[in-house]
Parts: sequence; C-alpha cells; structure tokens
Amino acid sequence: MTTSTETVTDPAPPTSRERILQAATELFAERGYDATSTRTIADAVGLNIATVAYHVGGKPDLYREVVRRGHEAQRDAMARPLLELGATGPDPTEVRAALGRFVDAYLDFCVANPHVPALWMRRWLSEGADVAEIETDYAGPLVREVSSVVRAVLDRAGMAAGLDVDMLVFTIVWTSHSFVRAGIIDHSGRRLAPDESAMLRRFRAHLHDVVDRLVDRP
Repeated sequence: MTTSTETVTDPAPPTSRERILQAATELFAERGYDATSTRTIADAVGLNIATVAYHVGGKPDLYREVVRRGHEAQRDAMARPLLELGATGPDPTEVRAALGRFVDAYLDFCVANPHVPALWMRRWLSEGADVAEIETDYAGPLVREVSSVVRAVLDRAGMAAGLDVDMLVFTIVWTSHSFVRAGIIDHSGRRLAPDESAMLRRFRAHLHDVVDRLVDRP
C-alpha cells in the first residue's frame, strides 16, 4: 500500500517593500501624513531610512502609493455593485433595493478596511497638502463615476428629479467614514464600537432610511 503526503509550506514572508507599505498605511491612517516621518516608518519595520527610500522613494512617494492602494481596493470592491446598480430597470422599488445593496457594499468595505476611511478623513483635515493631486487623481474621478450612474438610474425611474446626486453620494461617504472611525456615543457617554453587530445593524438601517427618503422626494 502506498501513501501520499502533502507538503505544507508556510506562505512567503512579505517583502521589505510590502512591510514598509503596511507600516506606512497604519501610521498615515492613525497619525496622519504630517505627523508621520520616514524615520518613524523605518523604525516600525526595523530598516534604515536609506533602505526605505530605495524601495519606495521619499515620504510623498510613499504616501501616494498608500493612497493609491487604498483607492484601488475601494474601486475594485465597488465595481460589481456599481455595475449592478447601473443595470437596474426603471421600477422604483428595484432602484431603491439596488441603491440599498450599493450602500451595504460600501459600508461593508469601510468596516473591513477602516484604514481607508481614516486616510481620507485625514485628507479632509488638510493633511499632506503638498501632495495635492490625490483628490484630482483618485477621489474626483470615482465620485464623478458613481454620481453619473446614480443620476442615470434615478432618471430612468423618474425619481428625485431635483436631487443633488453629488451630495447624496457624499452623504453616504461622510456618514460611513465617520461611523467606522468613531462609532456611536450612547446616552451614558459610552463609545460603542462600529463593529458591534447591533450597532452596525442600527446604523445600516438608518443609512438606508436616509437614502430612501432622499430618492423618494417628489
């Protein structure tokens, strides 16, 4: 009788470049661009500044790469929900359901990747002002694409003709990011974490209600 054995190999350890990017992502998200030095990032991965520069360039280059990776992860996660939303027929009930699924997909992405909302909220506080192309290259085109799809779907269904769709999209973004980073303060002053299932369900229902009320306007 012959027996076969499977050789189990450990996954390859992350490269130096990947370790640098992971550390930079955490530090930029938690401390912000201005308060995070290249030396701090180098110390976090046990490398010297010259090695960090060799792998990723200077601090602005590292920041651009961190934001680009976060943006691409967000764009990839939302590609299918946005495609499905755009394919929705003219029935208002279908439109509301499709918008709800899109909102859920975005909220779920933010909950699973809290560093992405953190990076953008830091930008809102004018962090990294010397890297000014971030909004032009990433945020602007994505907002334009989402708003265009939402406007087309609403028009097809004859819904919310006077709605400011850009503000609708940003309302979803602003509230999701704030919830994921801050949670909720209850009446006793206790902060409830966003990953508590009951609190997440409550916020999700509220966000659906906000979107439904906006798109159901005369």
